[in-house]
Amino acid sequence: MARHLLTLDSLGRDGIRHDLELAARIKTRGGDTRDALAGGRVGLIFDKPSTRTRVSFEAAIWGLGMLPIALRPDELQLGRGETIADTARVLSRYLSALVIRTFEQARVEELARYATIPIVNALTDEHHPCQALADVMTLQEEFGSLDGLRVAFIGDGNNVSHSLIQAAGHLGFTLAISTPAGYEPDAAIVAAAQANCRVNGGAIELGHDVRVAARGADAVYTDVWASMGQEKEREERARTFAGYCVNAELMALAAPRAIFLHCLPAHRGDEVTDEVMDGPQSRVWDEAENRWYTEQALLYMLITGDETGESLG
Repeated sequence: MARHLLTLDSLGRDGIRHDLELAARIKTRGGDTRDALAGGRVGLIFDKPSTRTRVSFEAAIWGLGMLPIALRPDELQLGRGETIADTARVLSRYLSALVIRTFEQARVEELARYATIPIVNALTDEHHPCQALADVMTLQEEFGSLDGLRVAFIGDGNNVSHSLIQAAGHLGFTLAISTPAGYEPDAAIVAAAQANCRVNGGAIELGHDVRVAARGADAVYTDVWASMGQEKEREERARTFAGYCVNAELMALAAPRAIFLHCLPAHRGDEVTDEVMDGPQSRVWDEAENRWYTEQALLYMLITGDETGESLG
């Protein structure tokens, strides 16, 4: 049976750790492991626009020696009535894995139900697991360990926050989330992660005061206030989130060693100021680069079943 990445829970604690270890090894090679899966083919379906996800996955696929095949939604028979199940069955005969960036989580899960190849969730409205892998790799590079870390997430309880919540539950760091009332993360995702924290350490803290979340944090993280598909809410959200901008004053409440993270793209002047985004505490470019290596490690693990990367040498 194929193994998939539907949410970060699909990997679990050990799988995430293996991905981070393998990604660090791949990074030392500059992403060049081209003999690893030579001759493989990976399909890429992007129902949403993309910069980092598209380029990082294509670089990761090429780095493993495989062929990336972009599948535009308007070119697929899915748009003309073919079922997701039939599409999954057919693509499984051609590809080594399928990466999809789409709207509904159910769409990814249905593909996985019928596919015999790994399905990778490259973003849905509910989850962004590939981003969270790059986030925790960046934290680990900066601090050496995730043990005892406090990460503040400021903004919307969205797909990025959901995957970070799952990461904290599995890896045992504290995630303090500050959102406006009514924009909290999904309660079921929070509860499941809190149960994991009771086993693995760390904590999930929810609140509405940005200063409480940021105080003493080792990292301050934010995301756009209006995600793709929420453009009509942009003006309303701008008013609601007005006090949730990460600026120099807020960063000053964090620990002296604190870093700033953002999944990008950033709306400068809204959720973050230029001073923070371009300042010495910012690690957003390292974070973006790490998408490449964590995705390369992920594809290798899912396709081969080898979590140690033994054949990579």
